[in-house]
Amino acid sequence: MADSRRKYLLGLALLLMGGFLIGWSYDYPVRGLLAATAIALGWQIRQLFVFEQMLRNKQFTGTRYDNGIWSGIFSEVGYLHRRSLKQKKRYRRLVKELRHSIDSMPDGGIVLNSAFEIVSCNTAAEELAGLKLRQDRGHRVDNILRDPKFSSYLNSSDFENGVELRSPVADGRWLNYRMVPFGAKQHLLLLRDVTEHVRLGKIRRDFIANASHELRSPLTVIGGYLDTLVTDVETPEHWRKPVARMQEQADRLNNIIAELLELSRLEAIERNVKDERVDLCALLMTAQASVATAAGSPTIMVDCHSSDRLLGSVTEMESVIANLLSNAVRHTPGDGTITLTWSSDAQGGQLTVADTGEGIDREDIPRLSERFFRVNRGRSREDGGVGLGLAIVKHVLSRHDATLEILSEIGVGSRFICRFPRTRIEAGDTLSH
Repeated sequence: MADSRRKYLLGLALLLMGGFLIGWSYDYPVRGLLAATAIALGWQIRQLFVFEQMLRNKQFTGTRYDNGIWSGIFSEVGYLHRRSLKQKKRYRRLVKELRHSIDSMPDGGIVLNSAFEIVSCNTAAEELAGLKLRQDRGHRVDNILRDPKFSSYLNSSDFENGVELRSPVADGRWLNYRMVPFGAKQHLLLLRDVTEHVRLGKIRRDFIANASHELRSPLTVIGGYLDTLVTDVETPEHWRKPVARMQEQADRLNNIIAELLELSRLEAIERNVKDERVDLCALLMTAQASVATAAGSPTIMVDCHSSDRLLGSVTEMESVIANLLSNAVRHTPGDGTITLTWSSDAQGGQLTVADTGEGIDREDIPRLSERFFRVNRGRSREDGGVGLGLAIVKHVLSRHDATLEILSEIGVGSRFICRFPRTRIEAGDTLSH
């Protein structure tokens, strides 16, 4: 390109010099120089017109006027155009292969922009959700997938967990909707058929509920006879200890059945709860009084920092406190301390049950809310724990839009913190000090 510039400038200089000399020979040197300048300018304008026509028609081959700068420009533009065509073909091929791969996925995928308007979707999404891309492109997805739960999920901006809803196109089918980030200011809505999972979950819940109900009646009869034998003065002395032991196990089995029924009920009912005004300070005081009188119990303290009320279910919050407190009592020695705390701030409310018990291994903490999970299985069998209490707590908190945080250290104790969002807190009277 440098050689072309030099040749161009040299040719221009020779043209102007030639015009000047010719004009000088006729005693009009200025006119000769102007004529040479006009010829050079006309040539450049013509080349510009040729270049503009090449760009408009996209014809960059077969044009070669000289070895000067314009020839280099034509050649360079032609090369860039050919390379652009190759890259465009490659891009189209890649897009076609990607589209084919996405369409072959069994799960649906819907690409949404920042306003949750449909940009694109694959074939599975059209089949699972009944979408028609040509008609639905540009519409908000919740105007197409009409469901109050889905609208709430979309507007919550909390996409960590998905939501399971009935299929909009097939009766008896269930879909899981989950939003994930996708590209710049876009989202990808994933759709998965979870009908079999939902069906198996319903079978499991029905089996647990039915089995628990069927077990309760004969267990009541057995418990009645055992109560009679324990209090009957005619019961032989050597039978009293075994009968008392059987009575303890019958009571334990009753507690297990009650927890199974409670867990099945929580899993079966709708997520939303009616907004009763729950006085957590009063519930903590009641829980303290019900446990503090038991022989060998640790010291139980109640610390209320707020009079704010929680909007939720009184019965379910009683269950949360009872399960967390009983769990703390089982794992705290008699000379230990359990502190029940209720507080609130700008972020929401915090219900905390802290103990000075044996503590929990860090690796076991993520599994504590699983059904039937027990850290110390041998001890749990002796003291009546079955591993359902924290699972119930987790379900109740989920229904109250709350989370459970567990902090623990071996030999120091544990803290179970229930965090409620600000939308669940209603201001109460100012506490007097």
